[in-house]
Amino acid sequence: MKVKFFLLLSFFSAYIASAQLTITPGSQFAAVGDVQLTLQNTDLVNFGNFTPGNSIVSFTGNDSARISGSEPVQFFKLVINKSNNAAVILERLVTVRETAFFSSGFLDLNNTFLDLDSTGRLENERNESRVIGFRGGEVVVHTKLDAPASENPGNLGAIISSSQNMGRTEIRRGHQSQSAPGLVSSISRSYTIISENGINLNATMQINYLDAELNGMDENSLNLFKTDNLINWSNLGFSTRNPDNNFVRKEGINSLSALTLSSDINSPLPLVFLLINARCEAGRVFLSWKTAQEQNTSHFNIERSADGINWSVIGSQPAAGNSTDQRSYSFADNDPARNSYYRISEYDLDGRTQYTRVLRSSCDVRDVFSLWPNPVHDKVIINIVTSSASQATIKIFDNKGALVKMQKSTVSPGTNQLRIDTKSWPNGIYSLHIDWNHGQIQKAAQIIKQ
Repeated sequence: MKVKFFLLLSFFSAYIASAQLTITPGSQFAAVGDVQLTLQNTDLVNFGNFTPGNSIVSFTGNDSARISGSEPVQFFKLVINKSNNAAVILERLVTVRETAFFSSGFLDLNNTFLDLDSTGRLENERNESRVIGFRGGEVVVHTKLDAPASENPGNLGAIISSSQNMGRTEIRRGHQSQSAPGLVSSISRSYTIISENGINLNATMQINYLDAELNGMDENSLNLFKTDNLINWSNLGFSTRNPDNNFVRKEGINSLSALTLSSDINSPLPLVFLLINARCEAGRVFLSWKTAQEQNTSHFNIERSADGINWSVIGSQPAAGNSTDQRSYSFADNDPARNSYYRISEYDLDGRTQYTRVLRSSCDVRDVFSLWPNPVHDKVIINIVTSSASQATIKIFDNKGALVKMQKSTVSPGTNQLRIDTKSWPNGIYSLHIDWNHGQIQKAAQIIKQ
């Protein structure tokens, strides 16, 4: 459906759309009063002016829907009510002024942002209905914290206490497992807290989590990890740990920056994943992954989940044991379930385990490009979702326009993750240019090296 005129929805009425609601350039879609707009298996595409008023916009149905377009999308109340493990997928920044309510299904950040501003909040998140962000992205809230006492801005699950006036504070919650020196992997939840007064806080920090975000971690062994520079993580331990109520609390923290939880307190596992891919073809899901090095590796388990919580092993591959060369592996899921999640678990000979990021398989693939982290320190991960196999050409230029790196990689149908080593780059601003699908798709991004 395309809206080509000024559309007012009157008080206490409901409007139901199907397939795609497109607001064309120059058009306005305005909701007046306590309106409920139900979008059943429907994308929302805004190229015009979407004015939510005090309406409730509910995404329903058993298929995933997308929010996209060139113009801002703001909701008063957003309801996620998707069945069959379907999701509302963000393809642009979305703002929620009051509540994002989770009835069923998921909200996939898809490497973009859900902005709660200073008045919005998340409600009713739980294992089977929650924010996910395996490709990146963050939920953001802005607030003022003056001697906060167990405050939970935006209901993001970061509960802060301090006797100090922290001033204007921004809290960001992401859903990728963290990995860097001092930290092999973490739960699939992390926070970045930026405040005007961020030192000498003597703060108490409590991080809440869901069982679905444990990422294979033993919640009886979770500790709080912190980094001030996004390079090296430090284990701060814990003051209180409560697996029944799903939180870890730590007292006496002088500064708040990037935080997460992990049960790993050992040195990094001697294995580096280079690329993970999942693609749909002829009713099957093909998984492939590459390693840069292996030491004392035993085998890989291929795991599948319908909800991202409960995982089952659907196959196994022997690992190389010891290798300094790139190794390629593959596996075919011949009987996939709809909207499945996949991950690869690697087992060392001593029983230690490392998990890849989680991939969500979908045969309705659109070409998507994203990268993280940014700013970057030692590596940048490029995520490409594409519908066809081709060669991707990556060119990176410094701020003087000089080519500092060119890399060519083969991308396969589905989700691809490519790694670029940036450790030797001088600090500064770089421009990345990438094309694939025989040059038909071209993207550009700015990278900040710190």
